[in-house]
Amino acid sequence: MNHYEVIVIGAGVAGIYQIKRLADLGIEAAVLEAGSDLGGTWYWNRYPGARFDSESYTYGYSFSRELLDEWHWRERFSGQPENLRYLNHVADKFGLRKYMQFNCRVEAAHYDEAQNLWRLRAGDGREFTCRFVILALGLLSVPTLPRLEGMESFRGRSFHTFHWPHEPVEMACKRVAVVGTGATGIQVIGEIADKVGDLTVFQRRPNWSAPLNNGPISDAEMADIRGRYDEIFATCARTPGGFEHEPDRRGFYEVTREERLALWDRLYDEPGFGIWLRNFREIFTDEQANAEFSEYIADRIRRRVKDPKVAEKLIPRDHGFGVQRVPMETRYFEAYNRPNVHLVDISETPIVRVTETGLRTSERDYEFDIIVYATGFDAITGAFDKIDIRGVGGEALADKWRTTISTFLGVTIHGFPNMLMPAGPQSGSASTNYPRGIETGVDWCTALLEHMRTKGYTRAEATASAEKRWTDHVTKMYAMMLMRKAKSWFTGYNSNVPGHEQGTIRYLVYNGGAPKYVNAIDAVAAKDYEGLVLSADRGAAPTGSQPVVAT
Repeated sequence: MNHYEVIVIGAGVAGIYQIKRLADLGIEAAVLEAGSDLGGTWYWNRYPGARFDSESYTYGYSFSRELLDEWHWRERFSGQPENLRYLNHVADKFGLRKYMQFNCRVEAAHYDEAQNLWRLRAGDGREFTCRFVILALGLLSVPTLPRLEGMESFRGRSFHTFHWPHEPVEMACKRVAVVGTGATGIQVIGEIADKVGDLTVFQRRPNWSAPLNNGPISDAEMADIRGRYDEIFATCARTPGGFEHEPDRRGFYEVTREERLALWDRLYDEPGFGIWLRNFREIFTDEQANAEFSEYIADRIRRRVKDPKVAEKLIPRDHGFGVQRVPMETRYFEAYNRPNVHLVDISETPIVRVTETGLRTSERDYEFDIIVYATGFDAITGAFDKIDIRGVGGEALADKWRTTISTFLGVTIHGFPNMLMPAGPQSGSASTNYPRGIETGVDWCTALLEHMRTKGYTRAEATASAEKRWTDHVTKMYAMMLMRKAKSWFTGYNSNVPGHEQGTIRYLVYNGGAPKYVNAIDAVAAKDYEGLVLSADRGAAPTGSQPVVAT
């Protein structure tokens, strides 16, 4: 059995930074990764069009000035191949691979109360023990397929976008179906529409979307960015979303309709999330303001899609623009102007089953060579549910979270000592520029471990009362936001996951904004980690275990 002081589960953006911090402190640690290499999101998601929706230079790590100075982002919103190269460069530069074990999917993590240890079991039978376990699992790492009869009978190629083949997929002259028009579907459709023979899109519910307006970053612009990194990251730190985009501080009703339209026209043509996050704050909280802005976006869609009937089908009616994370698109709406692209509204003609040759709706049969399922993820908690996590008294985390989510700061859970989550449910990461939230979470977890080493503590557990206070606070923040009315992974909705189809809102994210979140967790640390019970219970030494370094 292999023993470490700390085991990190997951070698994505969070896991890479977490092991860097642990290695710098000389803590005996390892990273266990289910995939055959590092990268997390950017290792798995290789579908056409996969790229950042954050400005590239705000997505990269900020911890190393040398790294910032040497890396040249080539696009304003970098694509998957470059993003994976970047993460590999970081791991190689800082010698982090030696701590990582790949093809090591953790299936169980049980807390041993007698020895104050976590006992982990991998799918291949390997067993590990550790004093602390850090779950860097990723918010969107468990793909969900639709629940359709006959999926195994299709004789062509089919796959979820998350499992897009590593080898090139020949799509020229092929009849292709894309099921789903969420963020991933929008990226795929815009990218492949002019590369396939025929494309049929099956849409259940349309999503609001706005132009990414991507472009190259020249040498001169990259040099300017390097000179402004301190300023850029300071801006990210003070904005609610952790981006460069700061909200318009004017009141929505303090300016004229003409001034609002002028702002929206400018933001619509600018790169990135500006149309969402440089906007008036009232679009997130005031139904009338949101309705006016949503109608503006709807009109922009109508201008871009030639067929009025198709345009109307692409305009959401069940929620307003910006009340959930906005997919950014490139040539998405123009794709529907092509004669080889067809939209099927499955709210009107549902998919009945998958056949040997394609898909059958209530109206007709369709024949395809390739079916792409862009049907989303069991978001935020899905990766936790995939592991049999058991805490004090053998309590299963899946049972604790079955009907409601509760954490302390989104970082720890009562009843699960020495288990940390740099970007867990109810943390600030899901609702912000992810790497900015990641660094916040990792730094806080690392500082806690440092504090415990200094004081001789070996056990940390959130109190039940602290957990309740935080969960109540997260819940209360939803009441102020129109987000609460959307069918979104932000609120735990997923029609492909049994029990998550509709009804009860699951309060999964902290939506008070990055500055408030940082202030809250820093205040806890400043008060000697108030809300955590820290003790020096070392337990018995793990039998037959010796600290080892992964090779």
